[in-house]
Amino acid sequence: MRWTAIQVAETLGVALPAGLEPMAGMAGVSIDSRAIRPGELFLAIRGLRHDGHNFVAETLSRGAVAGVVARERLQEYGEEFRRKLFAVDDTLVALHRLASRACEIWRCAKPGRRIGAVAGSLGKTTTKEIFAALVGARFRVLKTQGNLNNEYGLPLTLLQLDDQYDAAVVEMGMSHRGELARLAQIAPPDAGVITRIAVEHLEFFSSIEEIALAERELIENLAWPGATAVLNRDDERVARFADVARGNVIWFGLSTRTQFRAENIQERGVDGSVFHFVSPSGRVQLELPLIGRHNVMNALAALAAASVWGIGAAEAPEVFSKLSPADKRGEVVRFEHGLTVINDSYNSSPTALNALAQLLADTPGYGRRILAAGEMLELGAAAAELHRECGRFAGSLKAIDWIVGVRGHAAEMVRAAIETGHSMDRTKFFDNSDDAAKFLAESVTGGDLVLLKGSRGVKMEKILEAIEEGHKKIGRGTVSEAIEAGQKGSR
Repeated sequence: MRWTAIQVAETLGVALPAGLEPMAGMAGVSIDSRAIRPGELFLAIRGLRHDGHNFVAETLSRGAVAGVVARERLQEYGEEFRRKLFAVDDTLVALHRLASRACEIWRCAKPGRRIGAVAGSLGKTTTKEIFAALVGARFRVLKTQGNLNNEYGLPLTLLQLDDQYDAAVVEMGMSHRGELARLAQIAPPDAGVITRIAVEHLEFFSSIEEIALAERELIENLAWPGATAVLNRDDERVARFADVARGNVIWFGLSTRTQFRAENIQERGVDGSVFHFVSPSGRVQLELPLIGRHNVMNALAALAAASVWGIGAAEAPEVFSKLSPADKRGEVVRFEHGLTVINDSYNSSPTALNALAQLLADTPGYGRRILAAGEMLELGAAAAELHRECGRFAGSLKAIDWIVGVRGHAAEMVRAAIETGHSMDRTKFFDNSDDAAKFLAESVTGGDLVLLKGSRGVKMEKILEAIEEGHKKIGRGTVSEAIEAGQKGSR
């Protein structure tokens, strides 16, 4: 939205800077000095690596209308610049207040405008994408771009709300208690989705129960009393969140006790799944091009949430036909001679790794199935044992031909796989993704199916980049085409 100087001052509860006219317009809000555009308001945020206060003068010289700075830093700037600065106690809180006010203005301008939010340990981004696509079938929707789901990214997304949008679908992430509460309080959602609770961020939490309490904060801070909690009934921890819900609760999952469920799921490997979608409006068969049973659950969560907007099975077939994986999240990349890579290198957790290892083992039509698994980060004191558990699971899947571990605790995974019975001659461990990339780029051949999985910091995508240098990419196709090509070109 566009702001006036007096609106900013009133929202932040501070005096109007002497150098600004009350009705001076601002084209937008930015916290990135490198991307500031003429006419915008610049907020000086203290980040982990950079402090925006060091760039205030530069942004004003390049055309920013005004800036927001911490009060104790105000005297660092010359009089010419101080006349254009709002002084606040905390610039991050100021960002949150502006975003919250933008939501209030947007909602009040037209009755019926709603915000949907997605949280949970797994599947947030994919669920958000499907949810937004479904809502977008009937409404003009603003959605979180990429993974801008934290205390900086969420408010910046919400500050884009204006009359061109009828709805918003946002992702909310957390790594500490209190984060989801703060995010939900910026703009209490009308529909809040919890996908699943799983082991994550154990570096910051003492147990999975603590993780559940942190995720529950979304449900505790919905826009009651008229909001809807959208909960996974198959996850006992998520199901307990209904106890704190003060409005509507709708359920998704595989249980017959849910209003939105999947039945007769047929997994088609790298070509996705087919399932019967059962909802209050009836039963319909849906095809989902995203890989794995876990994405069926993500689709159910999105369908349940979209029902708050009156959207469901009627819109789903066309919406699903246009879905594609988010960046590094289950991308299927095909090469000549039947070589196929599943690139799920954006992040990893024990639950997600095991689910995709099972998918790898169950996908028919390939000469070899190769698991390349990077270290899973932020698992705290339990990291070594959790990697060993994944190694034992992968080692028990006899259809997996090769197991390649990359960096740190992934060595424990490889050792556990060998102890479980996987051939030592078909396992490798590398200290970094560069060495793993060189090995796999030279080793893979026609008919291979390769799964890349690992935490963001391990950079498992380097393996795909190396394979692309040595093999001709042909993009996407059907699994039957890939199998046929592999049979022609493999050993």
